[in-house]
Amino acid sequence: MKGIILAGGTGSRLYPLTLAVNKQLLPVYDKPLIYYPLSLLIECGLTEILLISSPPALPAFYKLLGDGLHVGINLSYAPQESPGGIAQALLIAEDFLAGDSCCLVLGDNIFIAPSIVPAVRKAAVDLKGALIFACQVQFPARYGVLAWDECGQVQAIVEKPSVPPSSWAVTGLYCFDGSAPKRAAKLKPSARGELEITDVNVNYLQDNALQVDRLPRSSAWFDAGTPGSLLDAANYVQVLQTRQGRLIGSPEICAYRRHLIVADELRALGHAQQASPYGQQLLSFAMEDRIHAGT
Repeated sequence: MKGIILAGGTGSRLYPLTLAVNKQLLPVYDKPLIYYPLSLLIECGLTEILLISSPPALPAFYKLLGDGLHVGINLSYAPQESPGGIAQALLIAEDFLAGDSCCLVLGDNIFIAPSIVPAVRKAAVDLKGALIFACQVQFPARYGVLAWDECGQVQAIVEKPSVPPSSWAVTGLYCFDGSAPKRAAKLKPSARGELEITDVNVNYLQDNALQVDRLPRSSAWFDAGTPGSLLDAANYVQVLQTRQGRLIGSPEICAYRRHLIVADELRALGHAQQASPYGQQLLSFAMEDRIHAGT
């Protein structure tokens, strides 16, 4: 299974913040927003990752993340010439995927949900069809919403309904088998001129090939596309990190935990940023882990 991060879009809901900067490069507390979905893919064990964004933004992403070798992954890039919908990412990534399954995550989504990692790791081994993740939300009309039958099985997915059939929203994390690009290629643009990811999910549903993982209530999911949600995410991360003394959404630490880099490499990454609290926490983590390991 390969990873895809869609970090495109105009970020118009965040104007003027995003008039000159891609929204996925904005800060969420102590690190760029893009770190969170990237860390999730690394934690799930994916080392071949494609980042898709607008051509003007790609140099900034490369300056920030490079080729990914510093965290033990192979990170490549592809342009999305104009916003054409989430499903368009599957078409852009078709050559990169080369028939493999994929985990597609939106670059402005933050997940603090431990149950996701084992689910994606399992899907990487034996996925047939599609696996999506659902979360209960207060305002489901803003999202694609799941409708359930009497047996608790998915009956339909309704995009931004005026009367939501449930409080379960489809999050911006999707696992697809190798047929996804071909399914996306058959789609017709929606009324807003985009290839909708909901239509891909519905296509799998019609083939009885859609699985839904309901995130526990203890999970947190942020669609950080507005000033309010961006602030909420930053405050949430700050509270967790301060109270628990751990970094959330750190590619370096996720890579170290997955044995993609060793302790000396983690310390070197920390030293390079030691003037910041983030760099100091990398150093602290490497030191504490070394003590616990008895080395």
